[in-house]
Amino acid sequence: MSEKSSCCPTPEAVDATEADDLRQGVRSAYAQVANASNAGDATGIAESCCGTSDDAQINTLISTRLGYSKADLDAVPEGADMGLGCGNPRAIASLKPGETVVDLGSGGGFDCFLAAAEVTESGKVIGVDMTPDMISKARKNADKGKYSQVEFRLGEIENLPVPNNTADVIVSNCVINLSPNKPQVFKETFRILKGGGRLAISDVVATTELPEEMRKDADLIAGCMGNASLISDIEQMLVDAGFQDIRIAPKDESKEFISDWAPGRGVEDYVVSATIEAVKPTAKCC
Repeated sequence: MSEKSSCCPTPEAVDATEADDLRQGVRSAYAQVANASNAGDATGIAESCCGTSDDAQINTLISTRLGYSKADLDAVPEGADMGLGCGNPRAIASLKPGETVVDLGSGGGFDCFLAAAEVTESGKVIGVDMTPDMISKARKNADKGKYSQVEFRLGEIENLPVPNNTADVIVSNCVINLSPNKPQVFKETFRILKGGGRLAISDVVATTELPEEMRKDADLIAGCMGNASLISDIEQMLVDAGFQDIRIAPKDESKEFISDWAPGRGVEDYVVSATIEAVKPTAKCC
C-alpha cells in the first residue's frame, strides 16, 4: 500500500470544525436535491450524482447508464429514483432472502427498495441518511410502496445509528467519497457487520492526485468528485478497519458520464467510478 498522499483529508488533517463545515455543505446540497425533486424542479448542482431532474425519462437515462435496468426503475415508487449515484451496488451484493441490509446514504430510498425485493419480507433493509429532507422523502416513498421490511434512520455514516453485528450486507452508492473522515466510516461499517458480512459499494475514487483547486471546490465536493480518495488509500483504510478479501475495480467507462457532472473541468482525468467489495472475517470460536 502506498503512503498516505495529500489527495484527501485524513482525520489528522481535518479538524472538527472543518469536517463539520464539509458535512453542512453536503447536507445543504442534498436538501436542495430532495426539495427540488419534491417540487418537480431541476437543480444545477451536477448533471447526476448530486443533481436531479423533474423529467422521469432523463432520470431513467441516467440510471440505466449507471447499470440499472428498466425493470429496476419500474419496480420502485415514483420519485424514488432521482438519477443519483455512480453505479449499481446491488449488482455485486448477491443479496439473499432473510438477510439484513444497511444502505449508507439512502437518499430517496431507491437502492433500499430494490434490496427489499431480494431479501423479501423475511429480511430487513435499513437506510441511513444525514439529510432530514431525504429521510422524509424516503419514508413517504416507503409508505407508497408498502415496504414493511424497510426503515430509514437519520444519522451520519461516521456514527451509524445501528447496533453492533447487525448487517449481513452494507451497500452504498456514491456517498462514502463525501465523508471528511472515511477511515471512521469503514470502522463503523466493520462494527455493524456480522462476522462474514460483506461490503458492496459503488463509489467515486481517485486514480491520481487531484489538483488543490479541485479538492477545495465546494461544488465538486458536493458533486461526489472533489473529495475522492486514491484507490491505494481506500485499500489501506479497509485493511486498517479489519476487512479481508478486498477488491476495488475501477470502471474506466465511467469517465464518460463523470465528464457530464462538471463539463469542461477535466475531472474525469482524475476520478472514476469503482466497485468496492470486502468481507468482515468470521470470529474464531475458541
